[in-house]
Amino acid sequence: MTLILQIEGCAIHDIPSLYAEINRVFMAGEDWQLGPSLDALDDLLHGVHGVLAGHERATVIWSDIEHSRAALGRTTTRQWLQSKLEAPGTFNTRTIARQLDALQRGEGPTYFEIVMDIFASHRQITLVPA
Repeated sequence: MTLILQIEGCAIHDIPSLYAEINRVFMAGEDWQLGPSLDALDDLLHGVHGVLAGHERATVIWSDIEHSRAALGRTTTRQWLQSKLEAPGTFNTRTIARQLDALQRGEGPTYFEIVMDIFASHRQITLVPA
């Protein structure tokens, strides 16, 4: 049986609110919350924790997806990358600087596009934009 979940895209205004919504949908009933990390999101979608645990397949309906796309677009992505540059020793600053340059040229992926790629890499999850 396929689990059906719904992400409320209108609740997403920035990266913290994305993870608040992810936690609302995927971590209901858990005594811990997912932090704002793309790696953690990827791990979550493997289905070991949260509501995905024990389900072979899931359909995720993402309502108001265009609102989320805009909220997690170039401006948010630029701020996210810039904050990484402001934490020397934590991230590879050369890589982050290249990503920021690509984004500013209109070539790099937005945070939204990265999230979509993570969902797409999990074949047991069908993402339905709405």
